[in-house]
Amino acid sequence: MWLKNITLLNFKNYTDADLHFSETVNVFTGNNGSGKTNMLDAIHYLCLCKSYFNPIDSQQIKTNEEVFMIQGDFDRNEKNEKISCGVKRNQKKQFKRNKKEYDKLANHIGLFPVVMVSPYDVNLIMEGSEERRKFIDNVISQTDAHYLDQLITYNRILLNRNALLKQIAITRKYDPTLLEILDEQLIMAGNKIFAIRKAFMDEFIPLFNQYYTYLTENKEIVELNYQSQLNEATFEELLKKSVEKDRVLERTTTGIHKDELAFVISNMPLKKFGSQGQQKSFLIALKIAQYAYLAKNKGFKPLLLLDDIFDKLDDNRVQKLMQMVSHHDFGQIFITDTGRERVKSIFEKIEVDVTLFEVDNGTIQNA
Repeated sequence: MWLKNITLLNFKNYTDADLHFSETVNVFTGNNGSGKTNMLDAIHYLCLCKSYFNPIDSQQIKTNEEVFMIQGDFDRNEKNEKISCGVKRNQKKQFKRNKKEYDKLANHIGLFPVVMVSPYDVNLIMEGSEERRKFIDNVISQTDAHYLDQLITYNRILLNRNALLKQIAITRKYDPTLLEILDEQLIMAGNKIFAIRKAFMDEFIPLFNQYYTYLTENKEIVELNYQSQLNEATFEELLKKSVEKDRVLERTTTGIHKDELAFVISNMPLKKFGSQGQQKSFLIALKIAQYAYLAKNKGFKPLLLLDDIFDKLDDNRVQKLMQMVSHHDFGQIFITDTGRERVKSIFEKIEVDVTLFEVDNGTIQNA
């Protein structure tokens, strides 16, 4: 699978753009703030129905405009697939595949898998566990069409259970039967999600270890650990044990919504003890493992978007990364960087041809 072309209208800082891509390596160069990252985000939007950086669709519309549109042609299984989307202020977004609108956007997820590597990913390390759960969910949902439905079901039941706990606290009337019904529903959905996440992590962790070892030449010892309360006890046991605590706190304190991914370096938390370079290497290995997992489970190669990744990596790690992603294990790649000459030099060293685009304040042309 690869993206042959893209057309933008009023997306972020682009009034319009019409580009044709190489099926191998495409590089956008230009100053910070010129729109390089916005181009990658447009590709991400086309693949996953949303911005990588901002969940509010209307905020992707160019200032003082009323609508944005993105359209692109993919080559998928040697067939042309035309994907188009449009967002108008205060209206529902439209997503079409070959001119036919989707009944629901979830049907699009996974058809055109994509992996984005960005400085923004540092949130995976620095922010709370919700960010890391979102990472797991994003990868799985691109390979399992029913996983998102399970998550939506679980979150709806969780909301209802928390509302009941608040109502019990206010009215001081406790009906255990009603709570038991919600518990049964929560256990059923939660067990399914836990089983899928556990199977995913069993396959994912060895991939991560392989790529981190390659990038760092085995100089550092790191660990990626999936932590879940359901590893220690059944969901039913957990809910029974925590019922009094839940009533006091007026929320559900156990379940798969508390799952965590632990990032460890030399037996210490990466967040506190990893250098910027080590953190970046960890994140890149995480994303390349995501790429490998998707490629294996989809049966074809996703798009790889690398946003400003050369910063904070030493020359050796940069060269090893580019050698790895530019050869047969990887498909179409999109890269942004401020230094055109630096990019040319990197790819000349590893003897890989690239298609260069120059970005300047929302305008873009072949370099």
